[in-house]
Amino acid sequence: MTEEETYLRPGLEKLADHYSEILTLLGEDKDREGLQKTPMRVAKAMQFLTKGYSQDPKAILEKALFHEEYSHMVIVKDINFYSLCEHHMLPFYGKAHIAYIPNGTITGLSKIARVVEVFARRLQVQERMTHQIMECIEETLKPMGVMVVIEAAHMCMQMRGVEKPNSVTTTSAFSGVFKAKETRQEFMDLIK
Repeated sequence: MTEEETYLRPGLEKLADHYSEILTLLGEDKDREGLQKTPMRVAKAMQFLTKGYSQDPKAILEKALFHEEYSHMVIVKDINFYSLCEHHMLPFYGKAHIAYIPNGTITGLSKIARVVEVFARRLQVQERMTHQIMECIEETLKPMGVMVVIEAAHMCMQMRGVEKPNSVTTTSAFSGVFKAKETRQEFMDLIK
């Protein structure tokens, strides 16, 4: 296993065997030159795209907790992510914008982006992912409030089904002081 393949988990060979069968069921010749290595490539890609199942987002935040008497909004915006829709296993991707107001504890800024990555690298729906990110930050940092806004393009809507290529879905989740409309508005103004 190469350093880049640290995401590989048990079951890789079996997964590749299933993709080989899928190729046959789609009417392809799995033994033709261009497809001979495809089942293993796809199996490795799927394990990479779902590596969030073997990661603990709370542990990521806990590795970089610091006591700090800062009680104003901390925002990490434009966090790019890629995920797979659990309904069709097609990609959805976009940006996450996250704010929290510390209550004596802060975390390393990169850890916020890593939490997004962990939840994105699972089969997901955008609504759940938005809530999971908020809940993880809330439970780990115990801030005065958290707000998460996610904007994403969904391939299940753009390349199949309704086929609307310019559609973007926006979801939000908030807690604590972000329940106040003016606090939410301040966040929204700052991420524009």
